Amino acid sequence: MTSHDAASPEGGRPFVVLGVSAGIAAYKSVEVCRRLVDAGVHVAPVLTERATRFVGRATFDALGSEPTQMTVWDEASPIPHTRLGQKADLIVVAPATADLLARYAAGLADDLLTTTLVATTAPVVVCPAMHTEMWEHPTVRDNLARLVARGVTVIPPEDGRLAGGDVGTGRMAAPATIVAAVLAKLASLSPATADLTGIRVLVSAGGTRESIDPVRFITNRSSGKQGHALAAAARRRGADVVLVTSASQPRPVGVEVVEVETAAQMEEAMLSRSSEADVVVMAAAVADFRPQVMVRTKLHKADGIPELVLEATNDILAELGRRRPSGQILVGFAAETDDVSERARAKLVAKGVDLMVANDVSAPEVGFDHDTNAVTIFGADGTVVAVPLSAKSDVADAVVDQVVLLLAAPRS
Repeated sequence: MTSHDAASPEGGRPFVVLGVSAGIAAYKSVEVCRRLVDAGVHVAPVLTERATRFVGRATFDALGSEPTQMTVWDEASPIPHTRLGQKADLIVVAPATADLLARYAAGLADDLLTTTLVATTAPVVVCPAMHTEMWEHPTVRDNLARLVARGVTVIPPEDGRLAGGDVGTGRMAAPATIVAAVLAKLASLSPATADLTGIRVLVSAGGTRESIDPVRFITNRSSGKQGHALAAAARRRGADVVLVTSASQPRPVGVEVVEVETAAQMEEAMLSRSSEADVVVMAAAVADFRPQVMVRTKLHKADGIPELVLEATNDILAELGRRRPSGQILVGFAAETDDVSERARAKLVAKGVDLMVANDVSAPEVGFDHDTNAVTIFGADGTVVAVPLSAKSDVADAVVDQVVLLLAAPRS
């Protein structure tokens, strides 16, 4: 058994290290600890010494699954960080202060928490919490980007009231949100979730670019994060995955990637591969319009305002619906700003899909370019599944769960 298998020696319970650094949001970590233990998780609390200025060690002693540790000298073992790092199925740091993120990104190991982080191969989830100005500082963003590139999951902070009475982005995510993300991550690590083994999945991602001239184009705000998360989730659960993407996001491990840019390229790549797929997920935000003619040289302001004539692009999802072979599962996405449910249900019927995943991209932290999403999954059989604001990886697993149910159901 590897160090991050979801079955652990603690009575079969997953083993989670809960790291708490020195921020006012540490009081929320008490609730995170309680909820995880109630969910059947073995929680090993690790507090930094400065964290005890905000919360008491005795509280975590009482609520955790084992005594709280703060230094490398807290137990008989001379290497507690190795024990924790090897036993952990997952490590979650809540709150993760700007200081903690900087030290972790730099690979420093100057206390038990950072030493454990450096000594593990288990998945790590960090929950940043800090004042808005700190959250928006380029150094913090750079450190987060470095950690994400290493595979660390970030549960972004929320908008709301901050310490000192200010209002803005930076308050740690709600305990319920953190616990839901941790449990979903643990579930995805279990061998029992390899429920797409032998299934061929085709996924699209990103927003297309339609050229006006050699330097300008029409596009949208899609980052491709959700589509890439879907491809990664399907692969993690055993599927053979092809990802057709226009996004500059990290490529999921073990996934065949086809790079495209325009709607026409996306159409050709999807239609030419769809007949071989058991599941097709059209998560890309394909441009609805493109310039009728691309100007071959750069337009200049001195030449006046050009006449830009647009034409509609082809509806790739509808064509996939018309062409799909018997038994294939087809999933579409509907990014809306108003009448979300009504528009999603109408698209579900019009496109001939099995599932339509809808979200309100005008809502805070939802949809385009965010690391989080909140969706409602509408099924052609009348099912409706609401997924509250969650990490996009968790939303991806929720969509895959519905696909698995459809694959298991009798098909006409």
